[in-house]
Amino acid sequence: MSHARNPGTPPDFAALDRLAVNRPATERRAATLTARRSLKNVHQAAWLVNAIRCMDLTTLAGDDTPDRVRRLCAKARRPLADHIVAGLGLEAMPVCGAVCVYPTMVAPAVRALEGSGIPVASVATGFPAGLMPLDLRLAEIRYAVDQGAAEIDIVITRAHVLAADWAALHDEIAAMREACGPAHLKAILATGDLVTLRNVAASSRVAMAAGADFIKTSTGKEGVNATLPVGLVMTRAIRDYAAATGHRVGFKPAGGMKTAKDALNWQILMREELGRDWLEPGLFRLGASSMLGDIERQLDHHVTGRYAAAHRHALA
Repeated sequence: MSHARNPGTPPDFAALDRLAVNRPATERRAATLTARRSLKNVHQAAWLVNAIRCMDLTTLAGDDTPDRVRRLCAKARRPLADHIVAGLGLEAMPVCGAVCVYPTMVAPAVRALEGSGIPVASVATGFPAGLMPLDLRLAEIRYAVDQGAAEIDIVITRAHVLAADWAALHDEIAAMREACGPAHLKAILATGDLVTLRNVAASSRVAMAAGADFIKTSTGKEGVNATLPVGLVMTRAIRDYAAATGHRVGFKPAGGMKTAKDALNWQILMREELGRDWLEPGLFRLGASSMLGDIERQLDHHVTGRYAAAHRHALA
């Protein structure tokens, strides 16, 4: 992942209110992306292995414990069975892009991942709703960083978007960027709460201008989480921002993704809209732990020619 960024020049806030997004055209384009590209056999296997490399293995449950986090970290270190790695002809075991936990679970995760090179990500800022005073949200960021988090997944105040108060949104994210210090900031837009694709486009631009290293679709807790049309709007905002500023911002869809097919579809979107560089963990993450079991199952079938029972590949 690239170095954490500082906030840039604020966008033209008035221009954000004039943004227009054609929903039917966006939905058609998203459907076309996945319909016209078919990945089979060794090519599909390679893309599924890449999905593992770009996955933020996550546990964000109320009953999380250090033991559960340690088991998740062990899975992040060795996401595939040895016979699958051998059957695929891989030189080494692939590892996940990060492990994402609550702030109080950061320290156990850091200890469990020592020496692996896998960063620990922490949600913060009153996840998932973000409805806490700003000073407390900033303090939570600093606590997670002090505990060893290398990445912080923040949530925005949706009310700023719904009221089109773009300056307030920018200032909030810029303050969070400063609180992160050396850690990378992933700005969760909670797109399922934003009502319109225009709001998704505008908040994406504000978040990037405020210094976000990644923009992320969802907390996974909304009624509607990551969808390909929303992803298309966000990736095009990333493309426009890179063209205008030279800064490359990463993208993370999260929530609602459960299958190996989902992993392929999101990678196809990245490849078609942003190019090969955005298929690396420094610029792309998948926030969906539940899909790892299906990916491992599909790769097991590729190697052995038969499907193992689903529980064989379930996360502990």
